[in-house]
Amino acid sequence: MTTGSGRTGPATAGSATTGSATTGSVRTEGIARVRLGTEGPEVGVQGLGCMGMSFAYGPTDADEARATLERSLELGVTLYDTADVYGMGDNERFLAPFVKAHRDEIVLATKFALTIDPADPTKRIIDNTPSYIRSSVDASLRRLETDVIDLYYVHRRNPDVPIEETVGVLAELVAAGKVKHLGLSEVTGTELRAAHAVHPITALQSEWSLFSRDIERGVVRAAADLGVALVPYSPLGRGFLTGSFVSADKELGEDDFRRQQPRFTGANAAANAALLAPVRTVADAHGASLGQIALAWVQQRAAVHGLPVVPIPGTRRRVRVEENTAATRITLTEDQLALLEPIADAVAGDRYADMTFTSAAREKQLGV
Repeated sequence: MTTGSGRTGPATAGSATTGSATTGSVRTEGIARVRLGTEGPEVGVQGLGCMGMSFAYGPTDADEARATLERSLELGVTLYDTADVYGMGDNERFLAPFVKAHRDEIVLATKFALTIDPADPTKRIIDNTPSYIRSSVDASLRRLETDVIDLYYVHRRNPDVPIEETVGVLAELVAAGKVKHLGLSEVTGTELRAAHAVHPITALQSEWSLFSRDIERGVVRAAADLGVALVPYSPLGRGFLTGSFVSADKELGEDDFRRQQPRFTGANAAANAALLAPVRTVADAHGASLGQIALAWVQQRAAVHGLPVVPIPGTRRRVRVEENTAATRITLTEDQLALLEPIADAVAGDRYADMTFTSAAREKQLGV
């Protein structure tokens, strides 16, 4: 196969399996499993981010996306991640048939908090109020056609609402049987500790990749101390780390949201593309793709920081999920890790045009 990095023949799930097992009616092909948090479910060490299957990255082939879901399960993926804001519910609806067909075999994660500003439909706001939380979970349950959400995340935190209040309402949803486990996304280490004191937090989701290491300042330490699993989103830098594009504004369609992100446009994009050189060197040594090295790096953060790490790379193509899951069997040497270490500090441009509601922005305000 040819990867986005221009290399031919990366390690694939089919050629690098460590044996197969049967779970229900699904044949799995050997990716390891890990427990989310101290009391959470056991999942494959790599999950699947489903946003791009119907949202944010331009036109999609729905049939291929559905086939990708099925193939991922065959490969041992069990954690599937969506959110109510992806297409304003469309992504949850898209996943519903897959969820129904495999409900007892998968761990279903969705999120709430981002919604349309009633005063300006072109803008989004962060709503963490109790009434919104209760209405959001019921709406997600209806769209997903299920009676329980396995892992329910606060997608973004509104600092005007005490996090203890937000988690208190979520704990009520657990008691009511609508939600099994709680997660947070883009919170600071201090916020995570405060939330965990109210109700156990199973997983923390934040961007973590060779290009984005903000959370290592304090968030990762808090998660490790509390036994909370890290679920990195965008571990492939929204595709940039695969070498599949260099300049979003020149190469990607008008409806691709990466055109709005500073690090993928203009002079920033050109500077960041040059940072892939050491990734390519390591990839050549393993006979792997750039993306596989990026994923292997994230996976090895578990050993470095002493906590479960389950990245959720997004894809809507079977060939990519095969490539991605094969990365779980790549081990980088200490010398290779050292070669990759300086990359993040050299990245040009923020990961969002508006960083206001990220943990990095709040930690910066607090001097962390």
